[in-house]
Amino acid sequence: MAGHSQFKNIMHRKGAQDAKRAKIFTKLIRELTVSARSGLPDPASNPRLRAAVMAARGANMSKDTIDRAIKRGSGGGDDTNYEEVRYEGYGPGSVAIIVEGLTDNRNRTASEVRSAFAKNGGALGETNSVSFMFDRVGAIRFPLSTASADQMFEGALDAGADNVETDDEGHEITCAPDALAVVRDALEARFGTPEYARLDWKAQTAVPVSDEDTAKTLMKLLEALEDNDDVQRVQANFEIPDAIMERLGG
Repeated sequence: MAGHSQFKNIMHRKGAQDAKRAKIFTKLIRELTVSARSGLPDPASNPRLRAAVMAARGANMSKDTIDRAIKRGSGGGDDTNYEEVRYEGYGPGSVAIIVEGLTDNRNRTASEVRSAFAKNGGALGETNSVSFMFDRVGAIRFPLSTASADQMFEGALDAGADNVETDDEGHEITCAPDALAVVRDALEARFGTPEYARLDWKAQTAVPVSDEDTAKTLMKLLEALEDNDDVQRVQANFEIPDAIMERLGG
C-alpha cells in the first residue's frame, strides 16, 4: 500500500463510522467557508470553491449544508478567521510527511501536530524540510466506473495532463499546477464531475516500510494527524507491503 492523502483502508479499521463522518464534514465545511471567503461565492467563478463543493458532494453532504457553509464564508455572520498552515516532518522509518490545515489558532494547531509526531515515533521539522521530496501537482480523480483505463488515458492526453494512474478504486490524473483548471474543465466536459480536483503533493519516490512494528506506529501517527479537526490533508511517501497492511487491518 503506497502512501496517499486519503488513507481509506487505514480509516476503515477505526470502526466509529459516525464519528469519522462528522470529522470529514467538519473539514469539508471549513474548506467551503474559507474558499467562499477567498473569492466569489459562485463555484463557477471560484476554482477553489468549485473543488470544495465537488469534495462535499462526493462525501454525500446535503445541498443545504453546502449552501450554509458558503453563505457563512461570503458574509453570513461567521467571523472566524481561518489561516492556511503547513507542517513537515518525519515519521517512523524515515517517512516524509506533509500536513496541510486550516486553523483559527496557529499555536494550538502547531502544538497538537508536534505532539502527534512526538508521541508516535516522529519528529516535526522546519518548513521545506521534506517538501523537496515531493512534486506540487494538480490532481483530478474519477471513479473507476467513469471510463476504461484506455478511454481515461486518451481523454487526459487530449486535455493536456501529464500522467494517469488507474487502480482498483479509480483514475488519478496529474498535471502541472497552473494547468489544473484547464485540464479539469476538459475532463469534466468529457467524463462528468470528478471526485475531486485540487493541488496536491506527489512523492518522488516511496520509502519501503517492511517492519511490522514500524508500520503500525506509522499508521498510528497518520491516524492521529487525520483525526485533528484543523488538519485538511496528510501526504506521506511510504509503501507498506499488502501482507503487513492486512495484518494491521485485522
